[in-house]
Amino acid sequence: MFTGIIESIGSIRALTPKGGDVRVYVETGKLDLSDVKLGDSIAVNGVCLTAVELPGNGFLADVSRETLDCTAMNDLKSGSPVNLEKALTPTTRLGGHLVSGHVDGVGEVVSRTDNARAVEFRIRAPKELAKYIAHKGSITVDGTSLTVNAVDGAEFLLTIIPHTLSETIMASYRPGRRVNLEVDLLARYLERLLLGDKAAEPGSPQKPGNITESFLAANGYLKS
Repeated sequence: MFTGIIESIGSIRALTPKGGDVRVYVETGKLDLSDVKLGDSIAVNGVCLTAVELPGNGFLADVSRETLDCTAMNDLKSGSPVNLEKALTPTTRLGGHLVSGHVDGVGEVVSRTDNARAVEFRIRAPKELAKYIAHKGSITVDGTSLTVNAVDGAEFLLTIIPHTLSETIMASYRPGRRVNLEVDLLARYLERLLLGDKAAEPGSPQKPGNITESFLAANGYLKS
C-alpha cells in the first residue's frame, strides 16, 4: 500500500527484455533506500513493483506482460523521469489517500492551462472508469494522490500547485501524454460488494466498469 505522496523523482536507467517481459533498472535519486530490502515494494509512476536487485543507486524490478499491457510503462525509455514512493509503514503519515499501486487504466492529458501560479490539467479517463471519478474525490495519476476539481463525462480537471509540480513529473505533462490512473480503492470494493452472492458465480463482473445499470436493476438495486 502507498499514500500517493511522491518521495522522489527517479529515472529509468535501462529496460531489458527478459523471457517475454521486461526487467527495469530505476535510479532513485534522493529516495532513501537504507531501509529497503529485496522483495520490498516501490511504486513507479503508480505501478507497484518488487525490488529484485539493489545495486546501491536504485533498484531492479521485473515488469510482467500483464503490467505492460495495462499501464503506460510501455511508453518509458532510458532516461524517462518517474515518480517514486516506497510502500507505507504503520507509522507513515497518510498525507494522500490509500493507494494500492494497481493501475485501473491509462488516461490521456487533454489540455494544460496556467492558472495564476498553478497549472490546470484536463485528463480523459477510459469510459469504464468515469463512474468512479467524483468532484472533490481522490484519484491517483502516475502514483500522485490528487483531488478532482471538476468532472465532465470521462474527463476530469486537476489544479496542480507549484510544490506538486516541482516534486513530481507533472511539470513535464503535455497534451497527448498517457498517464496511469488508479481510482479510489473504496469505490472498487463497493462495486464488488454490490454483487452480493453473485460474486461467487462464474462469469460475474470482475473488472471496473463491468457492473451495468441493467445488472443493478436485475438484481434489485434499482427500482422502476
